[in-house]
Amino acid sequence: MSGRLDGKVAVITGGASGIGRACAELFAREGADVLVSDIHDEKGAEAVAAVEALGRRAHYLHVDTTSEAANEAMAQAAVDELGRLDICVAAAGVSHASYDSGNTAPDEELIRRRYQQPEDGMLTNRPVEMWEKVIDVNLNGVMLTNRAAARQMMALGNGGAIINISSIAGKHPAVGSPEYCVSKAGVWMLTKSLALELAPYQIRVNAIGPGFIETPMTAVFRADEELSQRWLAMTPMGRFGYPEEIATTALFLASEEASFYSGQILHPDGGFFTE
Repeated sequence: MSGRLDGKVAVITGGASGIGRACAELFAREGADVLVSDIHDEKGAEAVAAVEALGRRAHYLHVDTTSEAANEAMAQAAVDELGRLDICVAAAGVSHASYDSGNTAPDEELIRRRYQQPEDGMLTNRPVEMWEKVIDVNLNGVMLTNRAAARQMMALGNGGAIINISSIAGKHPAVGSPEYCVSKAGVWMLTKSLALELAPYQIRVNAIGPGFIETPMTAVFRADEELSQRWLAMTPMGRFGYPEEIATTALFLASEEASFYSGQILHPDGGFFTE
């Protein structure tokens, strides 16, 4: 089946790399025009070029998702530049306060501090600024993105689909990452709350809780053999997932095939939650 998103316009935050980039390209293959937003302009331009190479219209916008004004401008730009707004994928996020998706070089010191010496990663031993940064990007940013998209969808009156990227960490706590786990759990509850609020407007809100995926955000951790093996041991399928496998889940949730899904979370996680 193809053309599942013909005539649709999708906004994708964090669309320059990883899961967001995979969603942008797959959605374009299925007929959608795409507004890519990110804070990494060069990679964002590459994502736009990839969408256009697939024969679809694309627009890039530099967006800090922690900014209310930037999110509102992004939703408006989808309408102004591409004509409408039908789908929003909130994929922008960070794994820790010092993470920069534009830098994929392994940070061995970070791995040592937070995973080989778990006491250094404990909430009791870290400055509150580390907590605030992750919550601001991963939870507040998703809320602001969702709200801006929903306002445009409501004004247009055509319904829509909002897809939030949560994580298995939203249901399964991990030592050394309390703020990440809490932020992703918050995304899951935000998804359910907005699903109730927006149902009368035929706007569906769902989430995806990926397992361990090969993205720039996980590169720093996958570079450590001991940590990689620990992650793989928790994944019954015995491998890392690929961004494209998350994108196909997002495609389902964005399409009419999921027309009666709202307030749900799907877990492409290699069997993590079967144990």
